[in-house]
Order: sequence, then C-alpha cells, then structure tokens
Amino acid sequence: AQADLAAAAKAAELAAQKYAFELEEAGKKIGEHGSKLVRSGSTIQTHCNAGWLAFVDWGSALAPVYYAKRQGKKVFVLVDETRPRLQGARLTAWELSQEKIAHKIIPDGAAASFLQKGETDLVIVGADHIAANGDVANKIGTLPLAIAAKYFGVPFYVAAPLSTFDFSTKTGKGIRIEERGGEEVSRVSEGASSVRLSNPSSPVANPAFDVTPAKLVFGFVTPKGIFTPASIRSLLR
Repeated sequence: AQADLAAAAKAAELAAQKYAFELEEAGKKIGEHGSKLVRSGSTIQTHCNAGWLAFVDWGSALAPVYYAKRQGKKVFVLVDETRPRLQGARLTAWELSQEKIAHKIIPDGAAASFLQKGETDLVIVGADHIAANGDVANKIGTLPLAIAAKYFGVPFYVAAPLSTFDFSTKTGKGIRIEERGGEEVSRVSEGASSVRLSNPSSPVANPAFDVTPAKLVFGFVTPKGIFTPASIRSLLR
C-alpha cells in the first residue's frame, strides 16, 4: 500500500510538472505572437493581473510585453489599479518592477482619459472565460475599458491560452458571474488591520467579472496565433 501511495504521488508530481511546462510554452507562444503587435516606444494599457504570477513564467496579457522587451523593444505600461482587490496596483506593477519595465499605476476611473488623450497605443487584457461567439468574461472593469478603447480607436486585444475558450457556452450570457463579499469594497485591509471606507448602513454589490461583447474585441492572442472573434472556431482544429 505504501508503495502504491508513493507511485501515485510520483505520478501526480510528474503530471503537474508536465502541465506547468505546457503552460509555460503556451505563455511563450502568446508572447511571441503578441509581440508582433508591439512597436518599440509603444504604451500598452492593461487591467488586472495576467502575468507570470497568474500563468507560469510568461503570463498571458503581459507575455507580449515581456517578449517585446527581450527583443530589445522599449515598452511602457499603464497599469489599471483594478479595484477592489487592486491586482493591477499590487501584482502587475510588482511584476513589471521585477522585469525592469517602465510603467505607471493609474486609477481605474482614469483609464478612459488616457485613451482619450492618445497616450495608449494598445490595450491587452487577459480573460477568465471566452464564449463561442467571442464574448469575454474578465475582471470587473474590463468592459468600460473595452468600450472606451473602441470609442477612441485604440485596438483592444485579449490574450488567453486555449483552455480559456469554451465553445460549449454560446454567448457571454451563459457565463456565470461570481458575486463576491461586500467587505472587499466597503473595507480596505493591510496585514491584520482593516479600515471601513464606506457608509456602514449602505449595501454593496461586488461582481467579480464583467462580460465584454465580442464586437469590442479587435483580436485574440493565443498560442496558435492571433484570431478575430469570427475566426476563433478554427482553434478547434
């Protein structure tokens, strides 16, 4: 029995390593294809964290940035803070600092203003769930960023591994949106301390994701290349 347990543990470890290597290769391929969109001197705007902290070694949305830097291109990143959990301000900004990539954290509410002023050349975000028609569920705040990018003529791309595409879900209406605890919005925590930010008697709504319609997506950056919403079914081949 002990030998069987040891064998099972070893098999699980090898399977996990294989999966990690597959993710690493997928991220690198996303970076390789996505870097073709990045000109030297470009400013890229992103939302939430879709770097190597979330996706082994390369990430998804940040992979084209990392790959472009390794090609010697100069890149600047505008990092949406991504309320209420601040994944952009805490995680993406930390990653970019470690990679020595020039960047600036901006309030979510300022994202459209930077697009309006022409300070953004390209928007790249990750995704949690992509429906068969190209609708994209991603961290809350992605939808207004996509709307603003469309309005101001800035290409909006979604970078994702193949596992994120769900062809059994026809449209974004079929994607379940998680409602998280209101304390994430009403309070801010640092270590063991917690401070209330809002009126104590006011209720809070805290959806974790929003759904960006496919018509706002310029293209999908995948390990197999870059696809439009209309052509993503070819990923099944």
